[in-house]
Amino acid sequence: MHRAMAAALMLALAALSLTPQPAAAEWPDKPVRIIVPFPAGGATDMFGRVFAEQFSKTFGQQFYVENRAGGGGLIGSEAAARAAPDGYTLEISGIPSHVLAPAMNKNVSFDPIKDFTHIAYLGGPPNVFVVHPSLGIKTFKDLLARMRSDPEGLQYVSPSIGSLGNMLAEAIADREKVKLVHVVYRGGSIAIQDLVAGHVKVGSMAISTTRAHIAAGRLIPVAISSEKRLAEFPDMPTLVELGYPDLVAKTWFSLSGPAGLPRDIVDKLNAAVNKAITVPEVDKHLKTEMVETQAMTPEQITAFMQAELDKWLPLGRRISEQAKK
Repeated sequence: MHRAMAAALMLALAALSLTPQPAAAEWPDKPVRIIVPFPAGGATDMFGRVFAEQFSKTFGQQFYVENRAGGGGLIGSEAAARAAPDGYTLEISGIPSHVLAPAMNKNVSFDPIKDFTHIAYLGGPPNVFVVHPSLGIKTFKDLLARMRSDPEGLQYVSPSIGSLGNMLAEAIADREKVKLVHVVYRGGSIAIQDLVAGHVKVGSMAISTTRAHIAAGRLIPVAISSEKRLAEFPDMPTLVELGYPDLVAKTWFSLSGPAGLPRDIVDKLNAAVNKAITVPEVDKHLKTEMVETQAMTPEQITAFMQAELDKWLPLGRRISEQAKK
């Protein structure tokens, strides 16, 4: 009896093995969340929505933005780091949330490198030093002279404490042994209003924020942090030309997911990003925002992010400690 039952069981298993089995679902087979760790309407949100639209077209599945703002990008980034590494939670990462915020805050709950799978580089605008026309300054050399002549510290604005604009201005102050006074704002849109009005005379901000005011003559640009001069503003010198070769910098963004994301998903997303930046409407939109971008492999964006951490963390720690005094 037992032998008969065993034989029947073996036949049943054999038959089952010959029966076609349903294939494992191929990613993505349901909507994919892209966490934007800042409020709607800003640069990070713009990247999230532009690439979510392109991914939806590429993969035939919905990619949607979830804004998880707070803590300078730390709250949304922590949520992305703690998500399951299944490809259904991604994040618009980059220098604000994964370099500058950790540099300014020792008590970050995640490791910007080890707790993430960094997928692709999205790009970003360079920073520009601008002055109000009433200051009577036309060149960066003149601006340095004014800094040196003001023992109380020349005031300047940036989008916020710990922003790239803040970091670059303080880096210049360190190199030149001058004192600057950072007038703190909570966002570039408010800071640019007071700068254009002349309430503060010097700004260190993204070119995308200052572009229209430069073109209209309301602000005078004296230096930009891009590697080369911009075609739109050929008379604007770079910090490289002015003797600061290591201060090539952008407010750049990237695409990341939780640590342990499967390599096949990473490769698909990396290819989708590098394809998207060549799409005419995407290229036009990014150029309107003065975004400089390039294709990178996952290994290249991870190495780039580590290099940016090494570059900005010491200065961020000093700025953070000074702000507490």
